[in-house]
Amino acid sequence: MAPIALRLWTAGGAALPTLLLSPVTWHDRQRHRMLLTVNQMGCGAAWPVDVRRGKPVKRRRCVTVAITAVCALTVLAAPAHAAPAPAPTPGAAARQSGKSLEEVRAEIEALYRQAASATDAYNLAEEQAKKQSAEIVKLSRAIVEGQERIDGLKRRAGAAARAQYRNGGIPEEAKLVLTDDPQLFLEGANRLAQGQKATRDLLTELQQSQEDLETYTRDASAEWTRLEANRARQARTKKLITEKIAAAERLEAQLEAAERERLRRLEQQVQRDAQAAWLASGALKETDRGASAQGREAIRFALAQVGKPYVWGAEGPDAYDCSGLTQRAWGAAGRGIPRTSQEQWRLLPRVAVQDMRPGDLIVYFGDASHVGMYVGDGTMVHAPRPGRHITVAGAGSMPILGVVRPDR
Repeated sequence: MAPIALRLWTAGGAALPTLLLSPVTWHDRQRHRMLLTVNQMGCGAAWPVDVRRGKPVKRRRCVTVAITAVCALTVLAAPAHAAPAPAPTPGAAARQSGKSLEEVRAEIEALYRQAASATDAYNLAEEQAKKQSAEIVKLSRAIVEGQERIDGLKRRAGAAARAQYRNGGIPEEAKLVLTDDPQLFLEGANRLAQGQKATRDLLTELQQSQEDLETYTRDASAEWTRLEANRARQARTKKLITEKIAAAERLEAQLEAAERERLRRLEQQVQRDAQAAWLASGALKETDRGASAQGREAIRFALAQVGKPYVWGAEGPDAYDCSGLTQRAWGAAGRGIPRTSQEQWRLLPRVAVQDMRPGDLIVYFGDASHVGMYVGDGTMVHAPRPGRHITVAGAGSMPILGVVRPDR
């Protein structure tokens, strides 16, 4: 029902501001009998009406009634002044931001690049944590073995002490001096020398074992401290990655379906333009070399993963990140390589771009935050970014940092 215009006057005849009201009923709660309907007001009832008696209220109460009606009904009438504006659609929100689709694409790409760089740091920390955990296990075993060796040496030393006690507590040297038999003296001297050497060896071994045990304990404690710091760094990096990915996903979510499709096509166009420029530079003039046997195996594995999703930190078999894919592919070919794209760039043998062959790894961007595998004919297979799937793309579709060869 449409709102009703309500005008009220004071007892002196002064007009009060006009109100727009929805149909409501006011009543005097103290007397439970004074009722004033908006319909009555809208139909010209200048004063409140006592509906129980059907008579107007006395004039001396009119100001109070009118003011009370204004106070009671103003809140109720508020929604009638202006209906809430409809919420903008996601696409409209993106347009209202004033950003072009190209600016949105560049911002999304930057966020995913930052996430990729952080993912490399996370993966490196994960590899270090695995090594640290293995070292702690190794040191723990050494500590146990060292303690067992010390316990054994102590038992041997105790047995020697008990034997001396059973002989009356007289040292072997004293017994040797007191003997009158030259033959016994010579034999005793030989046994004494052997016994003294055994005792010295025992004490030396015991001391060395104790020192080793202390070293193992210190090393294990230090390794544990490093592991804990590494885990904390991983947690911070994971938080950063999820924040960057979430920010990029929010930007994409603000676009309508048609705009998201345009964004996808725009990404592809940018990559095609970069690939065309790379090919025009003559970078592929001499890249007609064949893959090695291991390279062919690595390519076969990588291409078999096409269509699987990118998931940061994933190493298969259902999803991969960029370096997880290249590591697993070369692992399937029998060649172990580092886990992260930055470590692959730092540690693997490098070759010139014009000398690359299928199976080589192409590292992208100045921070080595992305990697793909060259498969020939100017193309590479890679896991692009969150929200995308493993695919074959132009090898020059992104800025190339360099090329490495795992089986060189």
